[in-house]
Amino acid sequence: MTGAPTAPEGGPEVRDVAERWRVTGSAELFRGRIINVREDEVLMPNGDGMEAVRREYVEHLGAVGTIALDDEGRVLLLRQYRHPVGHLLWEVPAGLRDVAGEPLWRTAERELLEEAGYRAATWHTLLDTFQTPGMSDERVRVFLARDLERVPDEEIDFVRVHEEADMPVVWVPLEEAVAKVLAGRIHNALAVSAILALHAARARGFGDLRDKEAAEA
Repeated sequence: MTGAPTAPEGGPEVRDVAERWRVTGSAELFRGRIINVREDEVLMPNGDGMEAVRREYVEHLGAVGTIALDDEGRVLLLRQYRHPVGHLLWEVPAGLRDVAGEPLWRTAERELLEEAGYRAATWHTLLDTFQTPGMSDERVRVFLARDLERVPDEEIDFVRVHEEADMPVVWVPLEEAVAKVLAGRIHNALAVSAILALHAARARGFGDLRDKEAAEA
């Protein structure tokens, strides 16, 4: 029989845990409006002992995302220009954690309204991710929003400009969205993870969903 090797009995639990290796030096290389760039000297094993190695990374505010599911089994996607990668990407509504003290699901609720024009009566935590842990500390929580209501444009106190000025919104059957992910037609990491997680959650009868205010690990 062939297949991927499994951990030996008694091996470590497959669960991410918080840990911080010793930092012997740190310098801020760049300070921006949304991100900073830092270089740390971190003590790491080298086979014979420990060695201080340099690691550059991006400090990020963190973000939230929302995958909205309607009564017909469709998910809401919107298209946004992303300058660093030079693409128009299909994404889920998302935004920065830039309001101090605001509950994360409230941030997601606000972004769903501002970017897509919808409110949801039912919210659950779907998943938590580090989007690019090899280069950034950005943390993202993705929520599942259901029982949706369209809000008239005149009731939305938000002006979309710049990248958000032209964001078409479409409803895509979940199975079709999964197929587009696997065909390489949807690339945004947050959207990819949200679509696949929702597909898995629905297959499990939504029995594993966490409360909208579940604590982050």
